[in-house]
Amino acid sequence: MSRTKRSYTAVYKRNAVKLSKEKGNVSKVSRELGIGAQLIHRWKKEQREYKDNSFPGHEKPKLTDEGREIARLKKELRDAKMETEILKKRLASSPRTTAKIWVHKATQIEIPC
Repeated sequence: MSRTKRSYTAVYKRNAVKLSKEKGNVSKVSRELGIGAQLIHRWKKEQREYKDNSFPGHEKPKLTDEGREIARLKKELRDAKMETEILKKRLASSPRTTAKIWVHKATQIEIPC
């Protein structure tokens, strides 16, 4: 007989951790919930380390607040680089005019109008 892998929601995990803190006995809570005590200990450790960022969901990285900020800044930089490359390609393919030139504020790239 094969066992199926059980999955738990973030709310369920938080409630299990909260219940174990209130009762002060992880073993008793694990028996009541029908899960292993080691699982509750792991959830408690994750919640202690990542606080509000714990239990992000399936295949999503657990990030601290600093890690989340770093990821946001990396995405912003990647988007800016992509925009710069698009503008460079646009400049290379368009005919040059000397009448009007617009300078992009963020990248300081001159774009013929």
